[in-house]
Amino acid sequence: MKNIIIGIFFAMLWASASVATKFGIRSADPLILANVRFLVAGVLMLGFAYTLARPKSHLPQGKEWKQLFIFSLLNTTIYLSAFVLSMREVSAGIGSLSTATGPLFVIVLSAIWLQRSLRWDEAFGVVLGLSGAALATWPLLQNSHASLKGLAILMGGIVSVSAASVYYARVDWKLSNVAINGWQVLLGGFMLLPFTLYFADWDHSHLDIQFWASAGWLIVPVSVISLQLWFYLLRQDAVKASLWLFLCPIFGFTYSHLLLQEPLSWHTFVGTGLVISGLYVAQRKKFA
Repeated sequence: MKNIIIGIFFAMLWASASVATKFGIRSADPLILANVRFLVAGVLMLGFAYTLARPKSHLPQGKEWKQLFIFSLLNTTIYLSAFVLSMREVSAGIGSLSTATGPLFVIVLSAIWLQRSLRWDEAFGVVLGLSGAALATWPLLQNSHASLKGLAILMGGIVSVSAASVYYARVDWKLSNVAINGWQVLLGGFMLLPFTLYFADWDHSHLDIQFWASAGWLIVPVSVISLQLWFYLLRQDAVKASLWLFLCPIFGFTYSHLLLQEPLSWHTFVGTGLVISGLYVAQRKKFA
């Protein structure tokens, strides 16, 4: 029962990122919102990793810096900044749904990276899941709740985070999970900073209460609390933990409909069902 409560709470928090981002970019440029989130969250997590965490992690050494830079570039600088930028053009519900498709891209990229053939169930699951994402997105393209430009940015980010996942699995990490997460968020923020300073629209950005409420939610409940819940679930059972990701699109569409009045249709429900089915089919051997 404890793990069920933690799993549901994790999915609820993780799925809220899209809606929180939507509110934040009403006040400020997406790059500004992303950079504030990365730098503050990174400092908080590293402060915890090197003061309160037991056991304390060691500082990165030698090749660990290179590994952290590669991981942070893919997982934070490219993926999360692309995600935030896409929220200008794409509905929050589609943002949550796209996050759930990540494991499908991981399957494809890992097959390419490891030069192995896809099993039939993996290939079928990928086709099923991506077809569901396309079905859920189609009506939103018709009524201006999504654009091809936004979807392209979002998909580019998903490919990047999937590559980050494959890379992460191939590295023999010695740092603690909290330290890895803290460093990759902080380093990703520093790598994004020059682009934010040059390209962000500072003149029309207002760091008002709506901006700080959005940034605060993305930093504490999403970046800090939900990730610690995720690490806890992974330690209990990595296979069962991934099942909680299936709930994220459901919570995401619920939040976007209730808080942003984004439309729901039979395309939404059937498309989400296909994505969840595709995820299960593609990973059914792991669940078995």
